[in-house]
Amino acid sequence: MKKALTASICILACAGVVPGPAAAVDDVYVVRQAEGLPTVAVGGTVIPYKEVTMAAQVPGRIRYLAGIEGDRFEEGELLASIDDTELRAKRQALLAQIATADAQLRNAGVQYSRELYSPRSRSAPGGMAVPNLFDQFFTRPMEEFVGDRDQDAELSADLFASGTQIQEARNALMRLQAELQALDSKLRDARSIAPFEGIIVRKFIEVGDTVQPGQPLLNFADIEYLQVEVDIPARLRPGLREGMMLRAELDVPNPNGGAGGVPIRVAQIFPMADPQRHTVKIKFDLPQGVSEPGMYAKVLVPDFNATARVNPVIPRSAIRFNGSLPGVYVLDEQGQPQLRLIRVGESTPGGSVTILSGLRAGERILANPGPGVAGSWARDAGGGR
Repeated sequence: MKKALTASICILACAGVVPGPAAAVDDVYVVRQAEGLPTVAVGGTVIPYKEVTMAAQVPGRIRYLAGIEGDRFEEGELLASIDDTELRAKRQALLAQIATADAQLRNAGVQYSRELYSPRSRSAPGGMAVPNLFDQFFTRPMEEFVGDRDQDAELSADLFASGTQIQEARNALMRLQAELQALDSKLRDARSIAPFEGIIVRKFIEVGDTVQPGQPLLNFADIEYLQVEVDIPARLRPGLREGMMLRAELDVPNPNGGAGGVPIRVAQIFPMADPQRHTVKIKFDLPQGVSEPGMYAKVLVPDFNATARVNPVIPRSAIRFNGSLPGVYVLDEQGQPQLRLIRVGESTPGGSVTILSGLRAGERILANPGPGVAGSWARDAGGGR
């Protein structure tokens, strides 16, 4: 055991590696074949889970603005309001009209009751210029007898006219109440209320600005939960399903310290592809606290149409750059390190990367060469670059 350890340390020392306190054999990595299907890196954008754009519904001047970008508000809080002085004045005038219409409706009801219980057709003076009492006892019965007058028909007509007045007064009241509801709706539209808990991500106006209907006021979003939105090629769509777990690489480092990106979950698959770009929009759920809205994200989508991986995989720590050219230290049969150029492919979970050319499975490389490692250039033993 001691002889083997001494021989290993001797080999690495001859190769220019300065061993640490632990055995340097652990720094040697045997290149292995990648497992699983190849993946396609698709770029996307981190977006809020919910986002709305507040727009002006009525013309006017901005009277109140709750805050600036980044300020947080609870659901139901006032975010912005437009001066509604004129609308409130119209509402007061409309309330007065409603009160008048209500009085007219009640008066029409009273007149209908009076006509029902004390008809004018029976008490109205006759046409013979004699006292009313004589008309009631002699003139009207004679007119009804000879067919010149029908008191029942007159009573029915008077009751119908009174009922019509009631209906007209009721219709006028209903029309004014509808106008009041429309005015109250405009008053509500003059105030922008937070529909959920979130923050102001962008504002387009300041207090005192004059706005017109449809003009955006501010963007409000819930950034506690984030998603990644990507447009993937349509050929990759059959390999995805809702709830499937994938991995993504973000602009910001993984807060958990991992080097293989962050796990994401397929949240929504849009049912229709873009007819111009032939892509399908996919939304992925992100873990909390790993990114911010608007940042770039690269999602690794499995390609089920491609053949299984045939490229080798090595730790990322084994790659050293000579200028902008990536290379690794390969150990020859005598254990001497030789620097060999490689072509780097995509990242894999666990901090490894695939190698497109320059290495083959079974070769030995230094997993984490230190600054003291030096070696001659080696020919590509893994195939053409």
